[in-house]
Amino acid sequence: MPLGSDSLLADQLAKLVAERVGAIIGPTVEAGDSNVLNDFPGTITIRPESLKAYLGDIVHSLLTWGFTRILFINGHAGNVPIINQIVHQLRGQHSDVQAAQIDCWRFIKAQDHGISETGKLANGHAGEIGTSVLLHLHPELVHQDKIADEVPDYEDAYPEIVKYGRLSSISKSGVVGSPSFATVEKGELLVQHSVDRIVQFLHDVWDIKPL
Repeated sequence: MPLGSDSLLADQLAKLVAERVGAIIGPTVEAGDSNVLNDFPGTITIRPESLKAYLGDIVHSLLTWGFTRILFINGHAGNVPIINQIVHQLRGQHSDVQAAQIDCWRFIKAQDHGISETGKLANGHAGEIGTSVLLHLHPELVHQDKIADEVPDYEDAYPEIVKYGRLSSISKSGVVGSPSFATVEKGELLVQHSVDRIVQFLHDVWDIKPL
């Protein structure tokens, strides 16, 4: 899997949704709060304070030019709380602004509907779902000869408790799951279902009609 998989997915989802509803795509913020991945070579991490300030300035600029509906297509779970903070502050200052966030990989998992085969680890880091999606979107960037499964010998006895740690504590390679089960066809279905769902939300909740 390539570095930048998260932003590659976010970019493509934004493009596909924009084509369906006539939206304008804002700038991609390619690096975020990746602290949990810092033990893996190539990781670039932006401090939450820096990311919040930078992303907040982008949003402020959009508001200045009259945008009132902002959908964040967020490819990385570490950025979720930062975007939450920005939106809560935004809503407190601008009651006419609508905002929502797509947490891409969690969102795609919710559209699985029996497509994946590897159970609860299907959406693990660089697992079946992630690899399928990248095989569909950017097959030239996936080195299939290097695909290797890594199923952690770890069972979370307290999943209801939020815990903090590094991915390296459960995975030597960064893989969590079985990417060997990934296929282009699965990735295509997962992306299509996700785009359809986002477009339905925009129609039903924000009254944005497809073209």
